[in-house]
Amino acid sequence: MKRIGLFLVTNLAVIVIASITLNILGVGSYLDNSGSGLNLPSLLIFCAVFGFSGALISLFISKWTAKQFTNTYIVETPRNAEEQWLLQTVGQLAEKANIKMPEVGIFPAEQSNAFATGWNKNAALVAVSAGLLRRFPKPEVRAVLAHEIGHVANGDMVTLALVQGVINTFVMFFARIIGHTVDRVIFKTERGHGIGFYIVTFVAELVLAFLANMIVAWFSRYREYRADAAGAQFADRTSMIQALQRLKAESEARVPNQMPDTLTAFGISSGFSERVLAAFATHPPLQERIDALRQ
Repeated sequence: MKRIGLFLVTNLAVIVIASITLNILGVGSYLDNSGSGLNLPSLLIFCAVFGFSGALISLFISKWTAKQFTNTYIVETPRNAEEQWLLQTVGQLAEKANIKMPEVGIFPAEQSNAFATGWNKNAALVAVSAGLLRRFPKPEVRAVLAHEIGHVANGDMVTLALVQGVINTFVMFFARIIGHTVDRVIFKTERGHGIGFYIVTFVAELVLAFLANMIVAWFSRYREYRADAAGAQFADRTSMIQALQRLKAESEARVPNQMPDTLTAFGISSGFSERVLAAFATHPPLQERIDALRQ
């Protein structure tokens, strides 16, 4: 969840800043065809350029963003036996996955968690929380690390960036069509664009981007099963199942949560709310992941 959350926040920030900048600079001639219509092919190309730019920028700075937001300490020279074991384990798993040794980090969170990020599989970062490292037995820590290495080896961050680029493109495209239509029909602007276009376009971008996150979340849930399978392959299936069971037990015991992008604090319990929340979940239910591994 940490990896996906940071990517989405960075991507949204890039898109919002780009949109505001373009509006301030008055870069909008691509929309007008003789002053009153929409040049849809030009608009689509324009949105694709900026949509994929936002996703790719988010991808290329993903390691830096993760380090800054999580206060991750990068283990370069081990200070103790635990850090030495951590480096050796990640190195062994990376060799099994046929990727270059990623950076290895520890971030200060009590909740058991881990993430992997990076712009390509040979320039990645794998990090674990201090809580997970302290509470989990080493075979289960190894399985969690293997799961994250699986994300790296499968190229999940690159694929996510491409999916996000397509989503950005159509969010910007349809937001501008909505803004243009409202500006013409409601605000009666006959030529060019009035203030209504810019306000409606900005709001529509935020709403459409929020709804489009369901697609990103679905993609993320699908990739989690593949990463679990990789964890079982690179470590072993029993340890991967046991690690997921321990995570499930901790979540049910409400271990204090220090991860800023989790949603447990909302306390949502109604059936409808749970279904809505499930559509935006980046990870499948732990029991479903355990059952998938057992099968």
